[in-house]
Amino acid sequence: MKGTTFTKNKKLMFRLTSALLSLLLFMTVTLLVSCKDDGGAAQSGEKGDAENEPVEITMWTYPVGGWGSSGTLSSLISSFHRDNPGIRVTVKTVTYDTGDGEVEEAIKNGTAPDIVFEGPERLVAGWGARGLMADLSDVWADGGSDGIYESVRVACHDENGRYYIYPLCMTTHCMAINRDMFEAADAWKYIDEETHTWSTDDFIAAVGALRDYGIENVAAVYCGGQGGDQGTRALVNNLYGGTFTNAEHTSYTVNSPENIRALELLYDTDGINFDPDIVGTQEIEKFCDGELAMAFCWNVSMEIRSVVNGEDLGFDIFPMAFPTSEGTSSLQGGIWGFGVFDNGDSEKIEAAKTFIRYMTGDGEQYTRSVLASTYWPCREMPEIYDNDELMNEYGIFQKYFGDYYQVTPNWASARTAWWNMLRRVGEGQDAAEAVKQFEADVKAGS
Repeated sequence: MKGTTFTKNKKLMFRLTSALLSLLLFMTVTLLVSCKDDGGAAQSGEKGDAENEPVEITMWTYPVGGWGSSGTLSSLISSFHRDNPGIRVTVKTVTYDTGDGEVEEAIKNGTAPDIVFEGPERLVAGWGARGLMADLSDVWADGGSDGIYESVRVACHDENGRYYIYPLCMTTHCMAINRDMFEAADAWKYIDEETHTWSTDDFIAAVGALRDYGIENVAAVYCGGQGGDQGTRALVNNLYGGTFTNAEHTSYTVNSPENIRALELLYDTDGINFDPDIVGTQEIEKFCDGELAMAFCWNVSMEIRSVVNGEDLGFDIFPMAFPTSEGTSSLQGGIWGFGVFDNGDSEKIEAAKTFIRYMTGDGEQYTRSVLASTYWPCREMPEIYDNDELMNEYGIFQKYFGDYYQVTPNWASARTAWWNMLRRVGEGQDAAEAVKQFEADVKAGS
């Protein structure tokens, strides 16, 4: 919400009300879907009847908002089964800690899932680049694809134009600050409350004010692993206008004067500490426990969990864009959708495509699928969160959605090289030497 003047207690009640309104909208759409006349609703999936065995397919989903919740998925899948009796979907949820390993083991054993719900970095740059995924160009050729944002579209296909993901939802990652601490330390004056933005100079001034107030650990540059690295990448790149890759997504540009200057600034600033023992999830925990004044690993889902779960953090969270020296902040984004493994069974591939068309088609089912994610649609639908002030507050960051470079070759090696580079900087290595080592590590891992 722009220019909010709510007190902490009123804002908490307001956000609880907002969450309840979203839940009510979700239940209303569910009821509308379930009350539809079943006659003729099966679409292309209704190719069997009671005498035919349904096509059995599997879907594995990473924890993307409600798509990682068994209760939400049960409702969505039940609707699909009702309207498509010729297809039966079995669902498995995986975590980011172990999911990649489980998928790789399934690939090795010839039991890869038919559908995976995740992002382009895995579906396009990962398994797609290895020739494991089915081309979804025919799904993209459907009329509903015309409204998908161009920035999303370009991330969903490879250099040869083969589409390995059909997108459902998206979000922009941001950072968050402890408003109570900022106000107590007289650091709130460095915040543009209306736009949720600040300059690099204001960011450093705010850290200084918080440090003078007695807060020793203002922020943590976490580098215990790759978890949450979208936050540290956005932080470093935005401070002085650096980038992570070139515009063509063919090479990495971490070794630049802008990024070196940003790393030196973070290392030299009292109150910002490089922590080799934590990753993004631990940073979030420390922020929510009041041990840090700001978090770099944040997005709307973090706050929704607190609101819906009724946790009283004891302070007011204020989401922020990353500080930038000039222009507007370029935020890291997340895109999530469906990819189909080519397991050599054309009937299952077609059944998987029917499922994708059902979940992402125009109308109330698409709205329901997006609402379940707690993120934003990949096409223009400004009315979807009209009654949700919390989502409107975070929606301000959508316009800062930056280049989706997570499809650059050797992406997995780059992620590992990044947190190892941060660790070396935190240990005192010259930043210029650290970024050179980053380049060498990416090349060695290719």
